[in-house]
Parts: sequence; structure tokens; C-alpha cells
Amino acid sequence: MELKEKVAYIKGLMEGMEFDATTKEGKLLAAVVDALEEMANTVTDIDDDLDTLYDEVDAMSEDLEDVENFVFDEDPDDENDEDYGSEFEDGLYEITCPQCGEVVCVDEEMLESDDLACPNCGTKFEIDFSDDDACEGCDGCGGDEEEK
Repeated sequence: MELKEKVAYIKGLMEGMEFDATTKEGKLLAAVVDALEEMANTVTDIDDDLDTLYDEVDAMSEDLEDVENFVFDEDPDDENDEDYGSEFEDGLYEITCPQCGEVVCVDEEMLESDDLACPNCGTKFEIDFSDDDACEGCDGCGGDEEEK
């Protein structure tokens, strides 16, 4: 039973009992029931306003999520991409150790460093950035593909 219905039930009991509202006790009880009725109306209004507020907050939350996805260029269907994505981030390079064959992931700063070493075997090696060496099968630089 709703709060308003409970107050109406109490009022109905008072009328059904032919309660005398002219006595001191009757006046007091009638005033209490009137106050209960006003409180029930106020609480019902607050509940309605709160429901409306929850609906508006939910709508704003969904809109904010859409804005975040647009700003951060996220696809809501790709939430689990981190689990299945590439092992290496942008700006990192894979290098194969000349000694043990271990694939090492390094960034540009590490590439330029003189202390580049394989974390697996400890072999220090340098990266040659000169254009003198021909690559193996790259169409972009005219290496081995043009010679064939």
C-alpha cells in the first residue's frame, strides 16, 4: 500500500468510527492525520521528482559516454581490444638479437642509445641507420627486388 493510501485508510477509520473531532483528543488526532496527509503528498511529489532526476542523469551519462567515445576515438564494441590487441604500442620497434635470435622491443630513444643490449643474452649491438645496405624484398627502396 502506498503512503497516500495508508493515510486515506486512517482517515476512513476515523470517519467510520464516528470519531468526535470536537473533543481535545479528537482535535489532536484530526490535526495529526491532516499533517500525515500533507507529508504523504510531499513525499509522493519528492519521489516523482527523484524518478525524473534519475532518468535525466541516466540520459546525461549515456550522452557523456558518447562524447567520450568520440573524443577519445573509441568504439564501444571494441571494449576488449586491449586483451586481444597488438603486444607492442605505436612508436616501438621489434629488433632481432643477432646472437640469440630473441625479438627485442625498443623505442626510438633506446635505438639511438650506445648501450643497446639484448635482455635475454646480454649481447650488446648497434643499429646501422645508413642507407648503404639493401633490404630483403622491400618495394619501397629498390633493394633486392630490382636486382632480380
